[in-house]
Amino acid sequence: MHTRWKKFALVSVAVVLAVANLSCGGSSNNPAPPPPPPPGPVNAALTQFASGFVDPVGLVQVAGSSNRFLVLEQRGTIRIIQNGAVLATPFLDIQSIVTSGGETGLLGIALHPQFAQNRRFFLNYTTSRFGALQSIIAEYQVSLTDPNRADPTTERILIQLNQPFDNHNGGQLAFGPDGFLYIAFGDGGDAGDPLRNGQNLQTLLGKILRIDVNSTSTGKQYGIPATNPFASGANGLAEIWAFGLRNPWRFSFDTAGGRLFAGDVGQDSFEEIDIIQRGGNYGWNTMEGAHCFNPPSACNQSGLLLPIFEYNHNDGSSAVIGGFVYRGAAIPTLQGAYVFGDLTSNNIWFLRESPPGVWSRTLLLATGRTISSFGQDQAGEMYVLDYNAGLVLKLTPQ
Repeated sequence: MHTRWKKFALVSVAVVLAVANLSCGGSSNNPAPPPPPPPGPVNAALTQFASGFVDPVGLVQVAGSSNRFLVLEQRGTIRIIQNGAVLATPFLDIQSIVTSGGETGLLGIALHPQFAQNRRFFLNYTTSRFGALQSIIAEYQVSLTDPNRADPTTERILIQLNQPFDNHNGGQLAFGPDGFLYIAFGDGGDAGDPLRNGQNLQTLLGKILRIDVNSTSTGKQYGIPATNPFASGANGLAEIWAFGLRNPWRFSFDTAGGRLFAGDVGQDSFEEIDIIQRGGNYGWNTMEGAHCFNPPSACNQSGLLLPIFEYNHNDGSSAVIGGFVYRGAAIPTLQGAYVFGDLTSNNIWFLRESPPGVWSRTLLLATGRTISSFGQDQAGEMYVLDYNAGLVLKLTPQ
């Protein structure tokens, strides 16, 4: 996102042409079956799910519970939605240590895969309590006596990362299908990545990290998975999973296929969606999306992974909000599509892949909402957070 949260139109539909396969001699005793028809139209709406939040930026469902959700408020609080009602007492209030405003604040939460048993969860937030502005990755635990309260005294800091500017902090963290914790950090700012952190393998800025929160490596509060691309630390920091990112505000794993989708907020012209791969270099700041940035032409693109989709700012867009692959049952025609949005155009789109490696975008909703984040429940249904109105909305059939 650009500083101070600076950061749809129906684009294309795949046309399927059925071609008859003729056997030798021109006969057609066993013709090939026709290709399946494309999915029907997707009719969706946003229905209010909960209200009364202050600058909501994240939503997770409590594992094993169909009626409990946690909502992150940027100022440094976490609220509980239980049986459709917002509880008056916060789950956690760490406003006293969170530096919030613009692109700083409490930015991400991930519940441990065994949360129901070990009560552990992890936060990504910014703070100035140690002097300079830093991003913090910390572990907390829920109270032993009250499941609706986290214990702030249980904080265990895993990572402290100095931020050279107050924008491009990233903020997402999530557990992958492999049980490891993935963390997104932006390039640290300012405009254009003047420090070239995206391409620097000796900093965690401009990267997606992968760590093991169930073990420790020498000198660290976490373990380094042996399959990390720079696990030895010889050619890059051992925590790095992928690099060359500008501000990956939101990423998610497809619960059906395991692929890691990320929305990486662009500079002045292009927003991009990437599928993150082990050791992948996504080009920033050599490239913005699929275009040369520094230098503005004839840049060296060798070894770079281009986005699966990009879009420009011509429709008023300015900051992609990464979403999820829809795996719910309420909107069958949306099944398997990647749903995402944009902060300033207020649009929600979806991407479909057909044939493999070719993605097309379709407008789902022109919402009029200030979309800060998406959420997904255990059934695969999706939610949208309206930052300005303080609402959680659910994507429903129309």
